Amino acid sequence: MAVKKLKPITPGQRGRTVNSFDTITTSKPEKSLLVPKKRSGGRNSQGRMTMKFRGGGHKKKYRLIDFKRDRFNDEAEVLTIEYDPNRSAFIALTKFEDGEKRYIVALKGLKVGDKVVSGEKVEPKIGNSMPLSSIPLGTTVSCVELTPGKGASFARSAGSFAQLMARDGKFATLKLPSGETRLVLVKSMATIGQVSNSDHQLVVSGKAGRSRWLGRRPRTRAVVMNPVDHPMGGGEGKASGGHPRSKNGIPAKGYRTRNKKKFSNKFIIERRK
Repeated sequence: MAVKKLKPITPGQRGRTVNSFDTITTSKPEKSLLVPKKRSGGRNSQGRMTMKFRGGGHKKKYRLIDFKRDRFNDEAEVLTIEYDPNRSAFIALTKFEDGEKRYIVALKGLKVGDKVVSGEKVEPKIGNSMPLSSIPLGTTVSCVELTPGKGASFARSAGSFAQLMARDGKFATLKLPSGETRLVLVKSMATIGQVSNSDHQLVVSGKAGRSRWLGRRPRTRAVVMNPVDHPMGGGEGKASGGHPRSKNGIPAKGYRTRNKKKFSNKFIIERRK
């Protein structure tokens, strides 16, 4: 995966970088795996704006992704590597021997023609999905389940991965993309390898309009608002807005919002940085 820098023949292209999409093999998705996607524009059921700075954007259809990988010991062939407008990672279209097609999150290094399989006693190679009890220690994994059978919960975005550090009894120790180290049940499934499109973070939009295509409206800074609109608003001229905080008054920059009585706290060995 590579990033291209454009020749600036317009102001919007100066400094802009785009994905080269050199691993993408087709531009047409599988119709049987598409469903309509409705957008709310940040409005609730009463039509009132409850989430600011959202709305517009290009029309999308949702691709149904197989996060559970629950066809065990059935081999599937990778037909295409595709772009998905709903996520930062690429997706791969796979086909089983009986003709069923499923989308999976594409892994770095996965190519058209490769065979992928999920199960307890399969080879730990890129694209295969296995329970944590069967994966060798030190392996890089992604698309990890938090609850067995529920489907992949974390390490799903572009370039992300977790590392299997240890196993003890019914728990495995994982180092997550955030830097957090936590216990996960060994029955949980995980996919071998790192998620594709690791250069996603290097893309520079170059102009405001590209954010509008993605459904993001202009963001107003809190310090330029009035006191009625935000705790950091008000003042004369370029007066500072006081301590950084959200519209609801919750401090930013270091304030911990996680509940101290949360059930899953006991599974976290080391918190994220």
